[in-house]
Amino acid sequence: MGKYRVHWWCFPFLKLTRNFMRFSPSKRTLIIAILCLINLLFLVLKVGHLEQPSSRRSNEEQKRHTRREHHLDGELPGNSALPTQASLEVPTRFNVVYITLKFKRVKPANIRGTVRPKLRKKVRRKTINPTVTQRKRYGAEQDIGKVNRSSALETSWKEGSPVDFPRKSYNDGTDSHISTIRIYSQMAPSWFSAQDVKSMRFLADAKVLRMKEIPRMDAPPLLLFEGADMDLVNQKLLKRNNICGGQCGIIHSSVGNTEVFAFHLDRVLGLNRTIPAVSRKFNFLHDGQACQVVLWDASLYPKDLAAGPATVRITWREYQNSLTQRCWHKNIIPKSSSGCSSVYYSEWSKLALFDFLLQIHNRLDPSCCGFRPRQEDVCVEPGRHAACKDLENLQLVNIVYREHDLRHLVFTNNKGFFDRNEDNLDFRLLEGIKELPEPAVSVLRNGKLREKLLQSLFLDQIYWESQGGRQGIDKLIDVIEKRAKVLLTYINAHGIKVIPMND
Repeated sequence: MGKYRVHWWCFPFLKLTRNFMRFSPSKRTLIIAILCLINLLFLVLKVGHLEQPSSRRSNEEQKRHTRREHHLDGELPGNSALPTQASLEVPTRFNVVYITLKFKRVKPANIRGTVRPKLRKKVRRKTINPTVTQRKRYGAEQDIGKVNRSSALETSWKEGSPVDFPRKSYNDGTDSHISTIRIYSQMAPSWFSAQDVKSMRFLADAKVLRMKEIPRMDAPPLLLFEGADMDLVNQKLLKRNNICGGQCGIIHSSVGNTEVFAFHLDRVLGLNRTIPAVSRKFNFLHDGQACQVVLWDASLYPKDLAAGPATVRITWREYQNSLTQRCWHKNIIPKSSSGCSSVYYSEWSKLALFDFLLQIHNRLDPSCCGFRPRQEDVCVEPGRHAACKDLENLQLVNIVYREHDLRHLVFTNNKGFFDRNEDNLDFRLLEGIKELPEPAVSVLRNGKLREKLLQSLFLDQIYWESQGGRQGIDKLIDVIEKRAKVLLTYINAHGIKVIPMND
């Protein structure tokens, strides 16, 4: 049965072959040529039909390439009905995705920081829109009130009369949730304690509850502001002085910000003898310029503010004698006839190093005997510079300590000078010093001073911006680095020992 089926399918082909073989050779050649032409024509028509859409597509692709327009997943531009999300803009190569990360540095390379805090939206109350006349009137009254508040504060501060400003006189309506102390990482730099960070945040961000101006006998009056935070440790001292009912800050003038730089330099060197200080702007003072704000420490005033801070009364001769005797070194009680003061021997070394780097002369050289003073310096007053003729009996000033800690000094009124040339440095500040603290000198030697100061000063945003940003801060650090090199040369030349000085 299978053989008959095969024969049935092959019968037409066999019959056609037999008829074809009966033709003459010339006819068979003609038939084969005709079939080849038909086949060739068919192939040409089919190839031309296939090449026409592809050439049209290539031309469109070239046009899109010149316009930098490409379609993913084989989408044709003719399909305009599809949603626009299907067409994506990609670079020149069709199936390659390029990712370009643009990184714009917003702070110096060595600055510590990771993630900025999220901004919180302020909740605004809906109010009825006033008329144009009411708006003009309200704006005029607000400007007049602001001028009156500023002039009242400035006038009363200059006159020095005791003033307790009411709340409405300094409430400028600002309530920012973003701290000007920029700590973007989980921890502050290692040279700051937790109490330092807390004090800096209070001085920079605390809401002002009350302001008070306190006159002093032989000094300019102090302008204090009381913040919302409470310091339970010093609560008894604050109540006893009846000056500050909570935690307070002292507002200094806007001229110079050496207190802030001195605070950071003190912490970087590991001395820890200054009081926390930051820069802050008050809309009602100094036309909104940055002011120095120093933390109020009631322990510096054991009696009252009029009597001044607790100071060590010592002459230059007694000071040199305490350096020679190494008073209270290793907690050894000195003899009664030694003439030692109550201050540790190592405290004088820390003070001399700190004052030399900043060229602070108002403690160890109040009469400017170790350098050439300028005409605008305080020590140029009549009779001040003449005291250099009697150096042995020259009285040292501003040697401050806390009431409960007689052995350690507190560096206050740190008015440094950055414009003093290297050929006019006050080397009298180092006279008699035979030893210096090892942690501070190691920072000067290992070349890490600039990096640490940049990390430290970057925390105070107002101070950083008021000094001109990174460029201005670098100029200040350049001065300190030059003086550090001079100090290291002085140490080697005079054989000064560098030893650990632990508290």
